[in-house]
Amino acid sequence: MTDTSANNEPLTPRMKQGLAVAWVLIVLTVGACIFLGTWWNISGVRRDELITATAAGQVTPTEPEQAARLTAVAAAPQQTESAAGSADGTPAPTSTPLPIADPSFGYGVVVNGLTAPDETLDLARQLGVGWVKLPVRWADVEPQPGNLNWEALDAFFAGAAARNQKVLVTVYAAPDWSRAVTAENRSGPPDNPIAYATFISQLLQRYRGAIHAVEIWSEMNSDREWYVAGGLSSSGYMQLLLPAARAVRSVDPGVLIISGGLNPTGVDDGILAIDDFRYLRELIGMGMLDFVDCVGVHHKGYNLPPDVPYDARQDDPTARFREPYDNPHHSWSFYSTLRGYYDLIVAAGRDTPLCVTEFGWPAVDDAASATDLPAFVYDNTPEEQAAYIVQAFEMMHDWEFVRLAMVSNLDLTLEQSDRADAALSAAYRIVGPDGQPRPAFIALQGMPKTP
Repeated sequence: MTDTSANNEPLTPRMKQGLAVAWVLIVLTVGACIFLGTWWNISGVRRDELITATAAGQVTPTEPEQAARLTAVAAAPQQTESAAGSADGTPAPTSTPLPIADPSFGYGVVVNGLTAPDETLDLARQLGVGWVKLPVRWADVEPQPGNLNWEALDAFFAGAAARNQKVLVTVYAAPDWSRAVTAENRSGPPDNPIAYATFISQLLQRYRGAIHAVEIWSEMNSDREWYVAGGLSSSGYMQLLLPAARAVRSVDPGVLIISGGLNPTGVDDGILAIDDFRYLRELIGMGMLDFVDCVGVHHKGYNLPPDVPYDARQDDPTARFREPYDNPHHSWSFYSTLRGYYDLIVAAGRDTPLCVTEFGWPAVDDAASATDLPAFVYDNTPEEQAAYIVQAFEMMHDWEFVRLAMVSNLDLTLEQSDRADAALSAAYRIVGPDGQPRPAFIALQGMPKTP
């Protein structure tokens, strides 16, 4: 009798095809597991190498998404031998926190610094502030490609280090040789943003450990500082910011990266200026907060006290500068500008602090003899200048979303600048041209500097 059970039946073509498909699926699954395991191990090594290199300040420029990761890595506290003690167990002094990891409120002043650095830094120390801001005009340091004159900066940084002063540098004013479009009394970025990042790298490498914060450009929403063929553009600034931020992280991960302070002008024509709120909103939308540690702020004070919102509906019939009353706008109000910036940051789901790299109120000692100054200067007495600056410092400290504040200015001189607003800069000084302290200097000197 013949056995006709299924075990002895020959395989049909359909059955052979099914077995072949099953075998291929098994092989592919096993291969994929091996590949993923190998990739994970390799990528883990690369991540470890990236973190180690970042901590040592040896990371080369990366893509934007990698730069954001570097920002997070650099912000983490770093253990040093000084903090942990020496190998033989001898206690060592606690290391000074890196600027990026120091959450204390910073008091500072904008200084000339290059004309008479020792005298300037001594005055800053008399104020009792821990920070000084030095404006660094790239055009003055490198007037010709590759021809860098460090002499004045060498003297300043030697003096700051000797006095244990933390230094914020604002790097701006690209040399004419780096720009295709130039104009008198108009500054602007280089045509190639990498050239700017290269200069920042050279600056940080030369003064490693002596620079604690970098403000990347200044008032780029105004054509006075951003004069280029394409006009004012927040996306243009982002093209400058990203390689510059990567350069800072590469050379010294402990340095604070601050976006350029915008200029509250009350103008939004897109030619002379773009409204600072609109400009900042665009920068945040393009991811700027992933690349900076602090959002830079500038404010001129105008003729409103620091605690008065722009829409307070008050009037001063004696004021020469009528804009705050006849054309209310946040630009005229220190309070509304700073609160408005932080509201934009919070609305984006972030808590990035503000660094107020320039603020102050102008005043003239003899209004009758002063000429060619904006109207708002005549509305502030030297005594009001002193009171407003102290009140602003106290407000920023208590708000807790301001990390650093630099009053402008200590001793900027007319000889230092050929800009049309040189006389206005002099009106903001807290030390007179004769070297004598104005009321604002004395008030700041006596103000408690609570961390």
